[in-house]
Amino acid sequence: MWRRYTRALAGLLAGLCCGLAAAQPPPHAASEQALKAVLLFKLPLFVYEPPLEDAPSPSICHLGRSGLEDALAQLQRSVTDERTFSVRYLDDAAQAADCDMVFIGNSERHRLGAILSQLHRRPQVTVSDIKGFAQSGGIVELLVRSEGTGIDIVINQRVARERGVSFSAQLLRLARPPGD
Repeated sequence: MWRRYTRALAGLLAGLCCGLAAAQPPPHAASEQALKAVLLFKLPLFVYEPPLEDAPSPSICHLGRSGLEDALAQLQRSVTDERTFSVRYLDDAAQAADCDMVFIGNSERHRLGAILSQLHRRPQVTVSDIKGFAQSGGIVELLVRSEGTGIDIVINQRVARERGVSFSAQLLRLARPPGD
C-alpha cells in the first residue's frame, strides 16, 4: 500500500517540478493544462475518503468548461496502479450525485457559491483552478504559481474534515492552506 503511494507521490513530484517535460515541450498553456489534468488524475491516490480509497475506477466528474477537456481526454484511457481514469462531463451540479470527485471549471465561476452548497451534501472532493476556490469553500485548488513555474496545490482542510475527507501526509506536506 505505502509503496503505491510512494510511487504515485514520486510521479506527482516529478510532474510538479519538471512541468511534464517532453522531447519538444508544448506551448506554455498546453503544458499548464496537462499538468492540471495529471494532478487531477493522481489526486484520488492521496485521498482518504471511503469511495476513493479502494475504488479501482474513481468516479471523476467535470462540471462546466475549463480548458482541461483535451488534456483529460488524452489521460482518460490511462491506467495507473490498477485504476482506470475516466471523466464524466456534467452540465449541472445536480448530475454530480454519484461522483466521488468533481472538478469545477472556470465557466462556473459566477455560480460557484450555489454549486458548492449543492455539492456539500455528500463527501465529494471538490477541485478547481478558479482563483480563490479553496477560500470560497472548495476543497482542492490547483493554483498556477505567480512566476508561471508550476502549480501549487491549495487544500482547505477545514472543509475537507467537515465532508469526511482527509489526505495523505505526503500530499499535505506539498500543499498549502488557503490564503497563503
